[in-house]
Amino acid sequence: MVDDDLWALIEPLLPPWPERSPGPRPGPDRLCLQGILYVPHNDIAWQLLPLEIGSARGQTCRRRLDRWQKAGVFDRLHRILLAELNAAGELDWSRACVDGSHVRAKKGGADTGPSPVDRRKTGSKHHLICDGRGTPFKVITTAANVNDVTQTLALVDGIPPVAGRPGRPRRRPEALLGDKGYNSDPNRRALRKRRTLPVISRRGAPNIEGLGKLRYVVEQTFALLHQFKRLAVRWERRTELHDAFVSLACSLICWRRLKKHDS
Repeated sequence: MVDDDLWALIEPLLPPWPERSPGPRPGPDRLCLQGILYVPHNDIAWQLLPLEIGSARGQTCRRRLDRWQKAGVFDRLHRILLAELNAAGELDWSRACVDGSHVRAKKGGADTGPSPVDRRKTGSKHHLICDGRGTPFKVITTAANVNDVTQTLALVDGIPPVAGRPGRPRRRPEALLGDKGYNSDPNRRALRKRRTLPVISRRGAPNIEGLGKLRYVVEQTFALLHQFKRLAVRWERRTELHDAFVSLACSLICWRRLKKHDS
């Protein structure tokens, strides 16, 4: 069942239904959330969603996922949880780490392309930026053949304004750590203008000493994201539905860290 505390965070974010709407009465939101949470963990088709877990029917859950994504529910939930982690002193703004990870796209669709690491099979790539402790800030989905370096600034600018501390919400880490795939002098200049120090290895030069030990957290975060089987293999042809699962997974990672801090 959906955790009561998690439901208390999500319920106020859900878009209301019109008082008078044609058609049958919509299923309860909480039952739909139960099914939505079950699918990414178990990677099953919507029509095979078992009713005995206490959820609504699969297609009802899928339509509700689409509706909530369009309303920005999961992005807002992620931002709320980041703010709570920030208030608890659990975010490390001294550095952020970026990396990319390929996933196979079984049905093709938007933002897919030939994967350079999977015999040119159709795939997508997750571009991730996380804080120094591995808390996910932002994930961007592109075609598998999109170079990491093209998403550097989009990831940095995609960090939402994070409240939770006195003063203005924070968006910029002090430094950005990346491997040689992010080597770009224009990006270095752009990062410095954003008051973020680029710590990025240069092609043809030795790796920056100690960089790998600091960047391991981004690999751990990818491992956590891809524990959600629906993210390890992409089935949604529409990017916005896939991204709904991505945002939900980021929120759940933050939720677990917050619960661990509180326990």
